[in-house]
Amino acid sequence: MPLFPIQDVFTALGLVLVIEGLLYAVALGPMREMIRQALEMPDHVLRIGGVVAMALGVVVVALARL
Repeated sequence: MPLFPIQDVFTALGLVLVIEGLLYAVALGPMREMIRQALEMPDHVLRIGGVVAMALGVVVVALARL
């Protein structure tokens, strides 16, 4: 059995799209402001945030699979 069957990959992708779409539908103003702020941030700050988000995601997936 593969570690991540393709169904799990598509399920995860679908959930990401649902959550992101929900944020835009419910809180459009704050999302626009967040994008404006992100555009003003230095690249290294956004990269560090991305690495931290990926690490947290790996931890969440690992805990979910226990």
